[in-house]
Amino acid sequence: QVQLVESGGGLVQAGGSLRLSCAASGSTFRNNGMGWYRQAPGKQRELVALIRSGGSTNYADSVKERFTISRDNAKNAVYLQMNSLKPEDTAVYYCKLDYYGMPYWGKGTLVTVSS
Repeated sequence: QVQLVESGGGLVQAGGSLRLSCAASGSTFRNNGMGWYRQAPGKQRELVALIRSGGSTNYADSVKERFTISRDNAKNAVYLQMNSLKPEDTAVYYCKLDYYGMPYWGKGTLVTVSS
């Protein structure tokens, strides 16, 4: 069974950095796209960044130049390096795997950015 577990969230001051990790288990995922989404209180879940099997990436405009998504296929893991954090980045961050047309989600990790 495919499972995704996020870690690395926490409380950070504006301007600080955090690195989120997502560990996937249940199969190998080198041929599948993975991504990070976030959901702030009272708002819809939105795409933050995605990385395809070939390594190409896309970012939401709001995080470009600040966030970097990467993956380690040997570890079945995807990461999100977040720099220059802003209070508006406060949200629960979710990892998503697109496994041959089937989406799988982690339970999320909370990121809180204080001003």
